[in-house]
Parts: sequence; C-alpha cells; structure tokens
Amino acid sequence: MRELTKAEEQIMQILWELGKGFVNDIMDKMPEPKPAYNTVSTIVRILEKKEFVGHNAYGKTHEYFPLVSKDEYSKGFLKGFVKNYFSSSYKNLVSFFSKNEDLSTKEIEDIINILQSELESKK
Repeated sequence: MRELTKAEEQIMQILWELGKGFVNDIMDKMPEPKPAYNTVSTIVRILEKKEFVGHNAYGKTHEYFPLVSKDEYSKGFLKGFVKNYFSSSYKNLVSFFSKNEDLSTKEIEDIINILQSELESKK
C-alpha cells in the first residue's frame, strides 16, 4: 500500500471520521487557515487515483467516501515504519520506546499485560 502525503492523510482522517462527504464537508472539518477549495478538491482526486477514495456522482457534484479503512492503512503504515526505522523488528520498536520515551510504570505494566494476554491467546 502506498504511503500518503501529510495533506492526503489529513483529508483521509476527515473522511474516515465523516464516513462520506462532499468537498465542502471536508473543508468544514479542516483547521484554520483552511486551504482553498480547489486545493482540497485536487487532493481528493489524487486520492481517487491512488484508490483510497471513491465517489458517488449527483450531477456535477461528487460525494466522496474512503475505499481503504483507517485500520487497514494504519497496519500498512506501521509495517513500513517498523521496516524502515527498526529493521523490521517490533522488538527493536518496543525497546526504542521503552528507553527513549518517558513511560510511566503503569504504562509499562499495561504493555506487559497486553503482550502477556496476546501470548496466552496464541498458545
């Protein structure tokens, strides 16, 4: 799966939240300063070409909707991130965060419990 630019991802986040919408609906959810209508429209059409977004036509007006779920994109993005920055090792990723982030004891315990539960379900 192809990675999105920041602008494309921002629009996808809005479409995932909305479920479907017109360019004006997307514009309404964008933070200030809002980009031009034509800019948003162009990015949405790029997302269509990349097959992330589909549309329903109502005359000259188009209602857009995601073709790729947020979960599906997140999994692909994370897989690429781990591959590119942590040599495809989730162990390296966890080690990095445990050493370089200010995790509380509670957060570390929660992570251990999640992993322990996952380990037990795989046995």
